[in-house]
Amino acid sequence: MKLSIVATLYQSSSYIAEFYQRACACARHVAGEDFEIVLVNDGSPDDSLELAVQLSKNDHHVVVVDLSRNFGHHKAMMTGLAHAKGEQVFLIDSDLEEEPEWLLPFNEQMKSSACDVVYGVQEKRKGGRIESWSGQWFYHFFKALTGLALPKNVVTCRLMTHRYVEALLRHTEREIFMAGLWYITGFDQRPLYVKKHSTSETTYTFRKKMSLLVNSVTSFSNAPLIGIFYIGISISLIATIYISYLVLHWVFLSQPVSGWTSVMASIWLLGGMIISFIGVVGIYLSKIFSETKQRPYTIVRQIYAKEQE
Repeated sequence: MKLSIVATLYQSSSYIAEFYQRACACARHVAGEDFEIVLVNDGSPDDSLELAVQLSKNDHHVVVVDLSRNFGHHKAMMTGLAHAKGEQVFLIDSDLEEEPEWLLPFNEQMKSSACDVVYGVQEKRKGGRIESWSGQWFYHFFKALTGLALPKNVVTCRLMTHRYVEALLRHTEREIFMAGLWYITGFDQRPLYVKKHSTSETTYTFRKKMSLLVNSVTSFSNAPLIGIFYIGISISLIATIYISYLVLHWVFLSQPVSGWTSVMASIWLLGGMIISFIGVVGIYLSKIFSETKQRPYTIVRQIYAKEQE
């Protein structure tokens, strides 16, 4: 098979029909009739699954992978890639914020540069100033802690060779951060600037964004643990110097040093730091706990596909 188009479904019922039509038209330009559209239902609460299944009954190009519950966008994408059979795999969101027609220029660039991945990059990050600022801050913070210079303002949409997808799927961790996995998998990757639309409200709440930040850093760096060590050494050194000062003050001046406020402030400061440090260690322990159980990161309930006549 020449081409696989992979997309996830979550509250996507209003977009499925148009996405299917536009994706099919573009796929036929690139691969003729030798293509498939893999739709992964990530526990969508609306009727996305029913609409997708109806498409699979009418068109053998459509394959619907129904997950047993909502596992998250990144895990659903990895599951869709695992079911893709094409020599080229086009990953895209189904909400039409990313245009299916991007497949054509992506394919042209892949042919001209003979690369393994062509990925979309926003010329200008969508959203207001706060979202734009937080996005830039995230990339700088991630690079500072991990040493990995991720491409900025990347979108989900990308065209990949099958050998790259096979290498990507070798990452089997349970806590998935796709932008990091795309980067560390390597191969020849080329950007293509695109303009992403805004067709719906984001499902990424502030809580989810913070969870993504913590997961991304702890998945790709041990810098927080090393930082705790150096902060502890620094505090011990400062405390030693201060204790020496107190002893000298008492020996030579014969005056006890008073300071109830400073003592209590120090206790609260150190207590808060100790609790936060234990929390950081706890995050890493929880990730170890999750990985050692080796639970599947998604469970497929059923696959819907029409037999080709």
